[in-house]
Amino acid sequence: MTEQPSQSAQAAELLPQVYDDLRQLARFKMSSNAPNQTLQPTALVHEAYLRLLSSKNSDWKNRRYFFAAAAEAMRRILIERARARHAQKRGAGEIPADIDDVDIAAPMPSEDLLALDAALDRLAAAHPEKAELVKLKFFAGLPTMEAASVLEISEPTAKRYWAFSRAWLFRELNKPI
Repeated sequence: MTEQPSQSAQAAELLPQVYDDLRQLARFKMSSNAPNQTLQPTALVHEAYLRLLSSKNSDWKNRRYFFAAAAEAMRRILIERARARHAQKRGAGEIPADIDDVDIAAPMPSEDLLALDAALDRLAAAHPEKAELVKLKFFAGLPTMEAASVLEISEPTAKRYWAFSRAWLFRELNKPI
């Protein structure tokens, strides 16, 4: 009887194979943010990797599962940072910080990122595979062809899912309050 490798052993084996890809994707994703921000692509990859290692219920059978989990981890990190910035804007009982310690805001306001996150959760409830495509493209920065490969769908299907998801999210984000 052969033993299944532990999750950390799986991650340790898979990370060297995908590290450069993850770093490139993080760099691509972060390139649209302010140049003086405190979170750098390498830090985003490392924080996502640490979260993947500490996750109790992840099973990375192959590249697809690992990239999906990494995209979700990156998404969560960016959302948590946006929430923290949003809370800081509202005071959140914090003592004012030295200007050198304050994060520079990204071009996408944190309120918009939080609204997108909520809409993406609703999309995932109705259309899980389409939401995964959005996460891979928007949060992990994968091009359509690579996202299609990770999801094991054809590129034309990925393009249809992307068009549907963009329209669906646009409608959700522009609903009157």
